[in-house]
Amino acid sequence: MIDSQSQSQSLSKIRPSSRFRTRLEPPPPGTKVGLLAGSGRFPILFAEGAVKQGYEVHCVGVRYEVPDELRHLCAGFRVQGISKLGGMMRDFQRMGISNVVMAGKITKSVMHKPMRLARLLPDLAMFELWYRVCRADKRDDTIMLGVIEMFERRGLNFSSALDYCPELLVNEGVLTKRAPNRAQWEDIDFGWKLAKHMGGLDVGQSVAVKERSALAVEALEGTDRCIERAGQLCPVGGWTLCKVAKPDQDMRFDVPTVGVQTIENLNKARAKILAIEADKTIVVDREKVIELANSYGMIIVAVKNNDDPARPDIEGGLRIHS
Repeated sequence: MIDSQSQSQSLSKIRPSSRFRTRLEPPPPGTKVGLLAGSGRFPILFAEGAVKQGYEVHCVGVRYEVPDELRHLCAGFRVQGISKLGGMMRDFQRMGISNVVMAGKITKSVMHKPMRLARLLPDLAMFELWYRVCRADKRDDTIMLGVIEMFERRGLNFSSALDYCPELLVNEGVLTKRAPNRAQWEDIDFGWKLAKHMGGLDVGQSVAVKERSALAVEALEGTDRCIERAGQLCPVGGWTLCKVAKPDQDMRFDVPTVGVQTIENLNKARAKILAIEADKTIVVDREKVIELANSYGMIIVAVKNNDDPARPDIEGGLRIHS
């Protein structure tokens, strides 16, 4: 019988070769590309961009999550339940796919609902993922790397959607008309370090802070609920949300993403600043996001990160450094 420690060690031997691949050369235009799609605008933007570049996009969407617009954008479109991992792999194989990307958000809380086996009816591949491959723990990276491992066994290789559309990543700088003042930079610095620590533990990407005090930390509930909770705990408003990549972010999945709805939620919760990580964060519908933030008097700043972030150089620029 294999104990948890042995299982963890065996997984660590299997995965490092495929982990933390960030930027690979995408296949040549005209090639079929598979899209494993969750919710949100990111899958749509990927499909639009890939089709314009000449790729033939075939989508397998997660039921109740995948945007219906993808039906008309993709050469092939099928839907599978979140627990039908084997069905997803078979669909891609029947479509003749060997290169796959992930894009979009998945509602993770479904895994903790009552009677989940009866509700979700997982197939054999999902049982293998959940009870063997991810036996050590059920953190996000463990699950997603397990999915990648199982797909790769069947000749389905994942790359990053951003290999096809790197322009979606935000560059360093203040995006809005207003810039942070000294006190606000101190909150950004404080929240940034907390968020990086939480990311290193694979807990979440976002931390809300006010006057160098943590208001809310994102976990399973996601960024939107974290924002809502911070607004409830800080009714005076004026707080900061720091959303960062994990220290060893695998760009094939779970890349930090913000969009118009993020700004609406922040405004509703009376936030003042959104600090995101430059070159590691997707800003969906960027012009609309910036225009909306400016109309609300909010600040958006994209900050570079070094290995050991400390205080920002307030006088000299935006880079957080030691």
